[in-house]
Amino acid sequence: MDRLDAVILGAGASGLWCAMTAGARGRRVAVIDHGVKTARKVRVSGGGMCNFTNLDASPEHYLCANPHFVKSALARLSPWDVVGFLGENGITYEERDHGQLFTLEGAGRVAGALAERCQRTGVEILTGCEIGKVSGNGPFTVEAGGRSLAADRLVLALGGPSWPQVGATDLGFRLAEQFGLKLTETRPGLVPLVFPKKRQAMCVEMAGNALPATVETEGARFTDPLLFTHRGISGPAVLQASSYWRENRPMTIDFLPGQRLEDVIEEHRASNQQLRNLLARILPKRLPPLLLDAPLADSPVSQLSKAQIETACEAIHRFTITPSGTEGYAKAEVTVGGVDTARISSKTMEARDVPGLYVIGETLDVTGHLGGFNLHWAFASGAACGEDL
Repeated sequence: MDRLDAVILGAGASGLWCAMTAGARGRRVAVIDHGVKTARKVRVSGGGMCNFTNLDASPEHYLCANPHFVKSALARLSPWDVVGFLGENGITYEERDHGQLFTLEGAGRVAGALAERCQRTGVEILTGCEIGKVSGNGPFTVEAGGRSLAADRLVLALGGPSWPQVGATDLGFRLAEQFGLKLTETRPGLVPLVFPKKRQAMCVEMAGNALPATVETEGARFTDPLLFTHRGISGPAVLQASSYWRENRPMTIDFLPGQRLEDVIEEHRASNQQLRNLLARILPKRLPPLLLDAPLADSPVSQLSKAQIETACEAIHRFTITPSGTEGYAKAEVTVGGVDTARISSKTMEARDVPGLYVIGETLDVTGHLGGFNLHWAFASGAACGEDL
């Protein structure tokens, strides 16, 4: 049996950052992953260009049952620390909208840099190894790839079940429960939403069209592009809202954010053009007839009554729908929910009731907004844990 200081299950962003941090402190560490490549989610993130952090990586951009939980780790690893690490490995970046930082060399270089740093610090990375029996209570024993490894510290860095096409599973959740840790409710996050059947024709008609929109649900509100799909809606505004949306709950969409339809109509009050044609100047041409009934859409602007204007404004600014569901984990970028942070140290990520057991990254009940926040949490929680191993 191989005896180590720590065994990390999962060679993703959090597991590798944790391993290189611990390795740099002289710890004997092994990282185990069933995939043949390390950091598979990193490799496909940001459309292959890796949105690796966000300049505004602050607590208000994270969902967690305990909103204070993320503060300690985020305070100790800033976006510039991540930039510095990449710079040391010859990886440059560019800033895009909303503080998002993307690599110029591609996501594969980020994944490679993490693995290389681990190896330089003496970390052993075991890929293509199915994780078998995990047991013990310090020391912990892990059976994987025909080997048996024992360590006083065990780290669950296995992510969640989102993106199963790159090998994601719920193993981290199952192992957490095996050790007596509680889970919060889990569901797909940053995921496209599906419209009910009665609205499917609208989706088919509008599929591929994108426009700015404000999407609001459960008290959360996001203004960004919205994209119609053949089954519902996607795009940044929708993905953001999806992490807050709950089953059988409505959401409201403003298709003219930053404008007032009343003002647009007033500016053209003398016009005899149909309302649908006026709206076609500021919205995708096919959308207005799908939001307004035919008599209203066909009415001349000059003849609109106050009640008709109010009806049109309600339809355009406060379109309300209850999605029938999401596109599921296969299309979800993250898993909302996870290991309950109530019994996890926010400073070290160690389970309070199971000494030596740590949980990091997406396996925890921490979900970031779209835009590099989830990768930054993976790095920050990995660093906090690695400093304690």
